[in-house]
Amino acid sequence: MNFDVFNGDADGIIALLQLRLADNKPSTLITGVKRDIELLKQVEAGKGDNVTVLDISMEKNIEPLQVLLEKGVNIFYADHHRSGDIPSFTNLNAHINLDANCCTSLLVDEVLKGKYRNWAITAAFGDNLFAKANELCELEGLSSQQSEQLKELGTLINYNGYGANVTDLHFHPADLYLALLQYPCPFEVVHDLNSPYYVLKSAYKIDFENAKAIEPILDDSKLAVFELPNTTWAKRISGVYGNYLANESPSRAHAVLTDNNDGSYTVSLRAPLNNKQGAGDICCQFATGGGRSAAAGVNKLPKGHIKDFIKAVELYYS
Repeated sequence: MNFDVFNGDADGIIALLQLRLADNKPSTLITGVKRDIELLKQVEAGKGDNVTVLDISMEKNIEPLQVLLEKGVNIFYADHHRSGDIPSFTNLNAHINLDANCCTSLLVDEVLKGKYRNWAITAAFGDNLFAKANELCELEGLSSQQSEQLKELGTLINYNGYGANVTDLHFHPADLYLALLQYPCPFEVVHDLNSPYYVLKSAYKIDFENAKAIEPILDDSKLAVFELPNTTWAKRISGVYGNYLANESPSRAHAVLTDNNDGSYTVSLRAPLNNKQGAGDICCQFATGGGRSAAAGVNKLPKGHIKDFIKAVELYYS
């Protein structure tokens, strides 16, 4: 049996997309909203089965990973989040790179020797790696119009991954992956008026305008903090809006707080683009926190701890 386990954001979806465009084999799909990362515990595999794991932290999945490896399950694991100690098993094929300018789809692009490079570029844009994506666009000889199309598509696929649960999303990530699998090239998605691109583009515009109407609750040279309400649109836009803010003011950090209506916030933290480090380390100081150097979050930060969180961010980037 084959299992494909992947993050529901642009990087996870497009990493799998590249692999299955190259080798489309039937598999059980396991995914969820972007913040649902402890996915390996859902895999019921045995000796000789194959599991592909993409864009979820090895550190957060280490226990079920060890169990699967000890059973003799063959595992291909590609990721750029905190990994912890990588287990030493001959049946583990790990491609881990924690560099702030790397994403899982770029690791898969290396494995496939650039076979679906335009999709990898789309994922890099979606993961807010604009500089790296633009560099690859130039190497591929893409026009500025083509680059902008890939940037928008990557942003929209990433936008679809955010929500408290899959009912908040416009497409279940597995359904979006399957829809995109019909397009060997991302430009085909843009050119097809019936593709998910147009559904997401229309919805994103509305959610983004709602977010732009929110004034920051903190706005200084080191950090800007925005508090979004407990609404479906806010849950959908939070992470991508954080990426937008980071690109608008690359010298400071940004935190987007979304009210969970239970005395806590969901937090999206973006490190300054000019200093892409520390976000994951900061968020890991708080229960339910995690992420990578440039972008991280806390799933449930008690409102009484927000001052401590802000202090930790400003201290790190002082």
